Amino acid sequence: MLAEEKALLVPGLEKFGRTGREAIGDVSPGVVVCVREALLIKRLKAGELEAFDELVAEFQPLVYALSFRILNETEDARDACQETFLKVYRHFGHFRGEASLKTWICRIAINQARSTERWWRRRCRGETASLDEPASDGDSGRSTYELLASTAVSPEAEVLAHERSQQLERALALVKKDFRVAVILRDLEGMTYEEIAYTLDISVGTVKSRIARGREMLRLCLRSGGG
Repeated sequence: MLAEEKALLVPGLEKFGRTGREAIGDVSPGVVVCVREALLIKRLKAGELEAFDELVAEFQPLVYALSFRILNETEDARDACQETFLKVYRHFGHFRGEASLKTWICRIAINQARSTERWWRRRCRGETASLDEPASDGDSGRSTYELLASTAVSPEAEVLAHERSQQLERALALVKKDFRVAVILRDLEGMTYEEIAYTLDISVGTVKSRIARGREMLRLCLRSGGG
């Protein structure tokens, strides 16, 4: 497994002979992340429930945000999020390390959200979601734009930043779904083209095309007032 192989390259992990603190030492942040992920994977494969709780705590905000931005409906997004982690739990034995945990979980989350959407479409439910609906009840589910707005230095700046974030969210919701998801994974989640290709099960060339078209759609929506 790739993550575990990288972990073994770092001398002195707690489970391999020395304490975790000693092991981190002069190791670069990227490698430390690989080490932490490798140990989490090891615990998950051993069936440790506490490790699964940690995984949910770490990735739930991301999974919910992705689900909401695909479904545009709070309850559907919550259901899709719950189903995603049920699938992660049931099928973790099939995780082979071809991608990072984040990428693998995103792939499951997006597929689940699409399945939920298809389920409702078959039942002929109309489009009822409000584009102004918040992404979550707490900070963990706040949009990227709102989190950025929270660093504003004055009340006036905070108001302007919040208005801008709402405008961006409305515009993003108007971008066609396939292009929207690609833009979210690239520009909000910082995934590489290769990671996005794995997540969406498409070629890198298609990823780049969708991102370019998605960004252009977003710019057009913003120029027209975001809906």
